[in-house]
Amino acid sequence: RFVPKRMVPFSFPLSKCALWDPVPMGDVIGAHVTYYRNPRLSLVEKTLRLAYRHAKQNEKKSFSCFLLGTLAADEGGEGVTLTIDRFDPGREV
Repeated sequence: RFVPKRMVPFSFPLSKCALWDPVPMGDVIGAHVTYYRNPRLSLVEKTLRLAYRHAKQNEKKSFSCFLLGTLAADEGGEGVTLTIDRFDPGREV
């Protein structure tokens, strides 16, 4: 399951003040959600319809929006479910 070619290291934006020492310590580990669990996506139909209607009404070819939801581990611990249940069109500014 581990695909080293697709793994991307964490990177944080540059800042003037750091709360930790940025020098790497220890061995490299994989932190991808699919490495240990089977992912499942659940999307509420109403949310998908709202996003689709907003995309059709938008005059721009490309626009930004947010899909919000919850991430939960299954009872058996074998899988993770991402449930997307809210749509936020965001702001232009």
